[in-house]
Amino acid sequence: MNDDLTIHTGKAAPDAAADRGWLLGHFKDPADPRHSEDVEIKWGVHPKGDARERWATAERRTALLVLISGRFRLEFPGRTVVLAEQGDYVLWGRGVDHSWYAEEDAVVLTVRWPSIPGYRVDEPEDRTGVTTSETSGPTPAEI
Repeated sequence: MNDDLTIHTGKAAPDAAADRGWLLGHFKDPADPRHSEDVEIKWGVHPKGDARERWATAERRTALLVLISGRFRLEFPGRTVVLAEQGDYVLWGRGVDHSWYAEEDAVVLTVRWPSIPGYRVDEPEDRTGVTTSETSGPTPAEI
């Protein structure tokens, strides 16, 4: 028997809800088999009209986004990509700014690499005027 072999099962939607959609990455506890410093994986469930609050800039990772269902639009400087059929995907590299918009209820799978600790965008101010940010979970710059 190989003691290094770990098998972990789960369900993407409920497991992803604990970390803003992210299933795997550096932000998971090191004892969790879903901890990885090499890659991050997200199960993104986006209702129609859902959009990034602001563009992701100065990206330091490569990303692949695959449409599972719905219709999902990605905006890049000078280019728009619409994912409309199951399996449509887009890949972008380091340094490519981006934003997104769910044209219909959509489910997407995102893979990013490497998994970079500390990379995040602060969250917007709450009603008291205090800026909030995540301190233990994945980055709000999800995709």
